[in-house]
Amino acid sequence: MNALFLTDVGQAEVRETERPFLQSGEVLLEVKRVGFCGSDLNGFKGLFPLQEYPIILGHEVGAQVVSVGEGVPSAIKVGDKVTLYPYQNCGTCIACRKDRPHACQSNKTMGVRRSGAMTEYVAAPWQDVFPSDKLTYEELALVEPLTVGFHAVDRGRVGAKDIVAVLGCGIVGLGAVASAVDRGAEVIAVDLDNAKLEIAKQIGVKHTINPLEVDLAERLRKLTDGDGPNVIIEAAGTQVTYRAAVDEVAFLGRVVCIGYAKSEVGFNTSLFVQKEIEILGSRNSVGRKDFPAVIAYLESGSFPVQEVITKRISLEKAPKALEDWAMQPKGTIKIMLDLTQTERNN
Repeated sequence: MNALFLTDVGQAEVRETERPFLQSGEVLLEVKRVGFCGSDLNGFKGLFPLQEYPIILGHEVGAQVVSVGEGVPSAIKVGDKVTLYPYQNCGTCIACRKDRPHACQSNKTMGVRRSGAMTEYVAAPWQDVFPSDKLTYEELALVEPLTVGFHAVDRGRVGAKDIVAVLGCGIVGLGAVASAVDRGAEVIAVDLDNAKLEIAKQIGVKHTINPLEVDLAERLRKLTDGDGPNVIIEAAGTQVTYRAAVDEVAFLGRVVCIGYAKSEVGFNTSLFVQKEIEILGSRNSVGRKDFPAVIAYLESGSFPVQEVITKRISLEKAPKALEDWAMQPKGTIKIMLDLTQTERNN
């Protein structure tokens, strides 16, 4: 079978690889859709510190169960449409011992530190499989990135009385927007791309800000009666947005950090003390909690699925698509790999 390999920084190619052997307690999945993640792009550009090479990319999965091994519960059946929890934890580090395996010190995410899903078949433990008979394969492939945003909102303890600003409206940021809106918070979406802000409006945000058009600090103060948002979620991973999150959050506020900044960020640390703010990291998502929550949210039809998918490509065209994305990232929310396409029908 074929797979998309990230072979080195700036190098990706389609190669043949062996079909996985099904073991006890596992299910064999025929992969239908896989979303390209920002970590795939950063790995291609050499900007993701956890990325290993060479490796099969992909961890945002929509697939069908084609075989089940011994010991798999009867609730999981051949023909089920599923998504996949892509994180693997060690079970012994302090995070695992505290029942937070998503923050495992030795976490191995598919496509980052172990083989990913941009291939025809993958085998996975049945516990990592989350089915839905209502969602399409594309919707199932959106579950994982949205869960990252949902987890960040949970980390920020967002409630209906909060004013929340989300800095960065890529798919993860839009997940945070969706979760905060769903909790009844007043949400302000911030991005440099007006098309992404329009999608945020469809999700239900009350206000949008493009810092290229208006002064971010001034606009946030105006929208919050001078206080600033009491929760800011950093989902862009830039020096500017990290500093803005600390500068603009309200006194006694909470800053939740999702993005990986590509270089060191300098802060006015006196603000940490003066404002008595909380700065919270948010890594991955909690499978048993966030995956069912996002699946239920998508099944409700509240999310503009088609609007976030920028393009659909075949496996054969994936290396070129990754190269083009690296050259021109603006305007792209989600590239969807369609494993049912071929070069002839693409």
